[in-house]
Parts: sequence; C-alpha cells; structure tokens
Amino acid sequence: MTGDRRETPANGRVAALHLVGKVEAARFVRPVLHRVKRPLTDLFRAPGGARERQLVLGEGVEVLEVRDGYAFGWAARDGYVGYVPAEALSDSAPDPTHVVAVPATHAYTAPDLKRPEIWSLGFGTRLCVVGEHGTFCETAEGWFVPKPHLRPADAHFADPVTVAELFLGTPYLWGGNSIWGIDCSGLVQAAWLACGRTCPGDSDQQERALGRALPGATPPARGDLLFWKGHVALVADPGTLIHASARTMSVAHEPIDAAVARIRAAGDGPVTAHRRTEVFDPTV
Repeated sequence: MTGDRRETPANGRVAALHLVGKVEAARFVRPVLHRVKRPLTDLFRAPGGARERQLVLGEGVEVLEVRDGYAFGWAARDGYVGYVPAEALSDSAPDPTHVVAVPATHAYTAPDLKRPEIWSLGFGTRLCVVGEHGTFCETAEGWFVPKPHLRPADAHFADPVTVAELFLGTPYLWGGNSIWGIDCSGLVQAAWLACGRTCPGDSDQQERALGRALPGATPPARGDLLFWKGHVALVADPGTLIHASARTMSVAHEPIDAAVARIRAAGDGPVTAHRRTEVFDPTV
C-alpha cells in the first residue's frame, strides 16, 4: 500500500473502488454509509490498537468491510481511515437534520426536563428531528432534546474562534474530538466543521490543507492558525491564542509570545507555519 495510511482506504484484504490500479488488495468495493449510534466512539489505527480520532453520534462512516467486530473504512467528515467498533454503527440511521450547537445537552425519554436523562450529547452531535413538542425536539430514535440546544445542520457558525471558545476548559485528550476530551487538531477541526468548512483531522494534514502561508513577520489576526511540529493553535486576538494544551491539560487561552517561548524552551521547536484561512481571508 502506498500513500498516507490515514488517507488511503485499503488494508490488503479490501480497498475502496477508486483505488483500483493504485494499491494491491484482494477486493475493491464500494463503501456503505453507516452512522455512529453511540454518543461517542473511537476510530482506531488497527483493531484493538491505538485511538487515532473520535466520532460523535450521527457522524458518517463509509464502511468497506466488517470483520472480527470492527468496521474498516473512513470518516465521512474528512476521509480519515481506520477501524470503528461495528456495534457502534448503524447502516439504517436517517440523515441528520440538526446538530447540537452548545457544549453539551441531554436526551430524555419524554419532553419533560424532570425526566431522567438517557444520554449526554456533546457539541456537533448530529440528530434527525422528526417533530417538536414545546421546547423540545423529538428525534428519530424517540428521544427528546431541548430545542434551544439545536440548530439546523446547514445553519453554520460564522466564526471558528467563537466555536473553539465553547470548548474552554474541556479536558485535553490525545485523539479526542468531543466536549468530553479533545486535542489540538480536534479543536481546530470542530471549529472549522461547525463553520461549514472542510478540515482534515491531524495537525500536519491541517498545516498542508488550510489557508495560505504568511511571512514570519506578519502580525497575527483573529482566526489565523499557528503550527508547531505536532501542534496547532487558533489566534483569538493579535496577542492571544486558544488551543488544547498539554500544559494545562485543557482548552485554554494563552498569550502568543508566552506560548511561542514556552514551546521552544520545552524542546518542541519554533512555529513552523502561520496560516490565514479562507474563513477570514476572501482572497484564498
């Protein structure tokens, strides 16, 4: 197999049909769209292996095969290839109509805030709303979610920094993609996806894909991205960034100059790129 394994849906046994002639595999197949049916599930590098990313309820997974309890394929949001527990997926879930647009909410068995909750749902959860009952929306699963916590799936946020700031205080989690735990690239991706923009999953992919590189002396502006080897942060204002930081083990603001000096002193090197994205730069 050639190419970046995170972007190449092939494992030797099976490969996506569009890779015919590009990789070796016993079978080339069309994927079948599944959706996550748990509030949160991991995407693994290999069955039983390390977590690489996470997927929230309602997100799509293009599945090529199911074997030994794991589905192999790629995340529909960004093409990230890996293995997801098959029991966490459904091949019959309806298309989402709404997303959770607050840090977290609950699903109930009835449109009654005094009922016990049955699920905790994080930002970006995708739901199919089939009706409204007062201040609650009813989902295709028969759950009831507070209407003020949802927005139509096509009603995007305008500012990724505003989205990132919804995650302030969220625990740092390597490979995390949810309000329950998130890493630096997961935070950037959550912010960009919520604004209706495509965004890869890992920071090195983001450094290649997002926006345009700026000269080193360019003053930072809100919405810019600063990259280090293995790390990414968003610029909140000309003197402050927001990132999922292993230093505080949380999503936090930090002065830009202090962060640059601290990261260099820790041995992780200088800023490798300063990029301005199309979200704030209409010339891109």
